[in-house]
Amino acid sequence: MSSRDDILAAIRANLPRVDRPLPHVPLFDDDPPTSLLSAFKDSLHRMGGVFLDPPASGDLLAPLRAKIADAKIVCSTVPEIAGNRDIAGVGVVRDLADVDFAIVRASFAVAETGSVLLSDADLRVNAVAYLAQHLIVLLDPADIVVNLHHAYRRPEFRDRHYACFHTGPSATADIEGVLIHGAQGVRSLSVLPVVRAGDPNH
Repeated sequence: MSSRDDILAAIRANLPRVDRPLPHVPLFDDDPPTSLLSAFKDSLHRMGGVFLDPPASGDLLAPLRAKIADAKIVCSTVPEIAGNRDIAGVGVVRDLADVDFAIVRASFAVAETGSVLLSDADLRVNAVAYLAQHLIVLLDPADIVVNLHHAYRRPEFRDRHYACFHTGPSATADIEGVLIHGAQGVRSLSVLPVVRAGDPNH
């Protein structure tokens, strides 16, 4: 056993065993939107994201396939569509540096802010949501909550090792207000509403 293993084992053995309840947070549900999906779509657009409207009939994934048609490297963590860069074969994070499109599924979304919650379970390798040039997120409309107060109560914050809200593409602006997308992360973030495969509740 290495010194590193000794240190980590000692830390694990001495973790505090205190069960402290989370503080109560009110829900502020006085005036919820009529449609969470519509509210999410509007908020996403305001934050620079793209909502991919599925066709009324036919292939629900057609907008996604059109997006990635000319991409050289696609990394997918979802069963609905295959990529040509296997996330399971990523040995080091830099292996994702040349990914054109990453396709992932959100744990849930927030109508109020247009945010999607991506966790380690959704991404497999957390860096894929930052190193890819473009991010396409599948979202089950049933997984949209009204606001951040509801989001705070979701189990992902307790059950997952990593969870992060993504609200539109990466963006930065200088003091004169010139906005640049993709400066520190993905250049675009698109969301496609797709019901979870095999979900008995749908």
